[in-house]
Amino acid sequence: MLPEDQEACLRRARNQSPRIPRSPHVTLQQEIVGNAMQMAVVNLSPGQTVYCEAGKFLFKTTNVTMETRLSGPSNNGGQSQGGGASGGMGGFLRQAMGTAMQVGQRALAGESLAFQYFTAQGGEGTVGFAGVLPGEMRALELDGRRAWFAEKDAFVAAESTVDFGIAFQGGRTGMSGGEGFILEKFTGYGTVIIAGAGNFIDLNPADFGGRIEVDTGCVVAFEEGIQYGVQRVGGLNRQGIMNMVFGGEGLSLATLEGNGRVILQSLTIESLANALKKAQGGDKQGPTGGLFSTHAG
Repeated sequence: MLPEDQEACLRRARNQSPRIPRSPHVTLQQEIVGNAMQMAVVNLSPGQTVYCEAGKFLFKTTNVTMETRLSGPSNNGGQSQGGGASGGMGGFLRQAMGTAMQVGQRALAGESLAFQYFTAQGGEGTVGFAGVLPGEMRALELDGRRAWFAEKDAFVAAESTVDFGIAFQGGRTGMSGGEGFILEKFTGYGTVIIAGAGNFIDLNPADFGGRIEVDTGCVVAFEEGIQYGVQRVGGLNRQGIMNMVFGGEGLSLATLEGNGRVILQSLTIESLANALKKAQGGDKQGPTGGLFSTHAG
């Protein structure tokens, strides 16, 4: 028997063990497994729906139905909807216009045009999802107060209570941002699963004086409230030109400012592509990299 004070200490330690905070709105039970190429295994309650971008689905149990639709969950919460029950022809036209706008935005962003919806029928079901590059995955929990923004193609899957949208960055930021001027935006309640390349690191710019500067291809996702921008590497002087020509970073760095969570990745798509070309005897980067890199086929 342990003395009473030691038992009290053990109880406190157990009660204070680290736990991932969960919103009462989050109901998606999921586990991220694997190392170099992770996947998410999602357990669905009866009637529960999860959706993914086309091409991210791996497997499912037989009692999970799969439906491919152009409409996003923001149209109807991930559920099918009849035109007559929502205002007759006017409701049908509004729904069709909303779907067309969503599809147009996704096409402009280079995203998949359709989503796949999975619903457990007659009992619990299991679905597996994965990203498209070797790397990590992360489950983000939305509480309805803060949105999340992510790089293109980061989205893997989400509850039907999470809305998927496209955010357009301003002209100068977007055109020089490396990852383009398109970001994925997630709002609502519930769990959204994202993927990236290499390993992840979580940072808060507030812990580093309020601002960090990052390779434009290393940004995976960040919370609403973080200011994202792009700045030129150095000035138009000798050192600035050396950075641009020989530094391998090109002309720009991403800047992240504010107080909030930021997720970065250790591998960029461009560096992975260059490594594969080099391994195949087609190194297109050139001896200096950076400004003088060539990417012609």
